[in-house]
Amino acid sequence: MQRFFDIIFSALAIIIFSPFLIPVMLILKFTGEGEIFYVQQRVGKDGEMFGLFKFATMLKDSPSTGTGTVTVKNDPRVLPFGSFLRKTKINELPQLFNIFLGDMSVIGPRPQTERCFLAFPEASQEAIVQVKPGLSGIGSVVFRDEENILDNPKIDRLAFYDKVIAPYKGNLEQWYVKHQSIYTYFMLIGLTIWAVLFSKSKAYYSIFKDLPTPPEDLKNLV
Repeated sequence: MQRFFDIIFSALAIIIFSPFLIPVMLILKFTGEGEIFYVQQRVGKDGEMFGLFKFATMLKDSPSTGTGTVTVKNDPRVLPFGSFLRKTKINELPQLFNIFLGDMSVIGPRPQTERCFLAFPEASQEAIVQVKPGLSGIGSVVFRDEENILDNPKIDRLAFYDKVIAPYKGNLEQWYVKHQSIYTYFMLIGLTIWAVLFSKSKAYYSIFKDLPTPPEDLKNLV
């Protein structure tokens, strides 16, 4: 049933957004490094890698420089127009084609690079690969402000991601796999829209009262 809604929603969204996506493609072609799309290998269902589509928002060699596949606020590798695309989440829209093709779902665990996936606890890894990754999901909603969370000069950003963010995000994704249903699917679509409109809201804790409790280092941040 979820696949049925994925096909309907992604097809409709592609049609609706097509007139808007074309100007974005033209701007990317004639600015920055001239790249339109960026295809990055991510971990999918059953642990198989797939190419995730995004609009190009960063320098080509970004994965091998700075903080690698972890992006932080005001990351110097982000291109000027790319910053706008990332802030508005427009850079994620090409993933509608991933959904339509069956690599992803509208809702699911956010697909991770292999490096970030391996930072999750083993139990979380085993749960995550049981379902298709999603354009959005409980991990995406709770950590919608992840770049700002990592914007702290007093911390080792990569160590904080690996030891604090990744374990809790993994627990959230485990929660989703356990509670996967059409109800959860539609509620998370609604919460995603709500989070875009009201970025400071923590409505997800009211809607899903049994979410894993965040660790002390994240209690005032998510």
